[in-house]
Amino acid sequence: MNGLLADPITRGVIIVAIESVVMVFVVMTAFAYVMLAERKVLGWFQMRVGPTWCGPWGLLQPAADAVKLVLKEDLTPVTADKITYKFAPALAVLTALLAWAVIPIGTLPNGDPIAIANPGPSVLFVLAVAAIGVYGISLGGWASQSKWPLLGALRSTAQMISYELSMGLAVVSVLLLAGSANLAVIAADQSFHHFWYVIPGFVAFIIYGITALAETNRAPFDLPEAETELVAGFHTEYSSLRFGTFFVAEYINMITVSAIATTLFLGGGDGPFVAQIPLLSVLWFTLKVCFFIFMFFWVRATLPRLRYDRLMAFGWKVLLPVAVANVLVTATAVALVR
Repeated sequence: MNGLLADPITRGVIIVAIESVVMVFVVMTAFAYVMLAERKVLGWFQMRVGPTWCGPWGLLQPAADAVKLVLKEDLTPVTADKITYKFAPALAVLTALLAWAVIPIGTLPNGDPIAIANPGPSVLFVLAVAAIGVYGISLGGWASQSKWPLLGALRSTAQMISYELSMGLAVVSVLLLAGSANLAVIAADQSFHHFWYVIPGFVAFIIYGITALAETNRAPFDLPEAETELVAGFHTEYSSLRFGTFFVAEYINMITVSAIATTLFLGGGDGPFVAQIPLLSVLWFTLKVCFFIFMFFWVRATLPRLRYDRLMAFGWKVLLPVAVANVLVTATAVALVR
């Protein structure tokens, strides 16, 4: 064992494996209580009680939901493509977790970012993972061999691809401001100057926020899961733990896009007393992510679901032209200043 640890490559692999396990545990635990927090917040918004029965203040509700899903019968349609049907939920969760490999959640005392990996173009890695995320939903709908899940998967695929264009353009405007495609460098630059990119890039920030709602299938863009109007969607034929896995992916995606928005627009872990106590950056990063998650709750409690044709028209006819114009203006301003 000592010989293995003496090898720097082996030691690095072990360290990354431990960091990955810790990351998965933290994010999965956060998912459970984000779901509980949403139900509580929606209850306050809508003058309801929310979860109260399971544990004090309903804190054990996520555990009760998990037990309920595990104990339900796991049904697989006879005509389904068995392998793809079972693989799709896992793919949705995997792609949701992959982005956390490069997101810097704070700063160490020596100035290094707190992240599992720090590749040069880490923004490109995040965008690539987001593009792959649509496969979990589309394969889940197709593998069921039923027309209703297939229609839900097609809705989701069209929606996510459409809004990914505007999201990518919003991110490009931040890259122009920072002059780098590395998330750690972007966060460090904002922290060093105490000047967050939400100020010069406010239009990009709004575009990113809207597209984040659409990319995570959250209200008012939750057409892929419109159970009241469109027979649920891609997960219609799923049950038990596999049904719950799709919702795990949705909530993890919500946390992920909030963390990326924090890094790109709100300075990452920048905040008071971080220069004196660098590890405080983790606390400030977490608080900013919680702010974004609360905004997701607020929008769901306030806005009704869009009609699908209006959703697509808004993405292509309004959001995309505004995103293109914003990139052109930002590029011109950066060129003139530099």
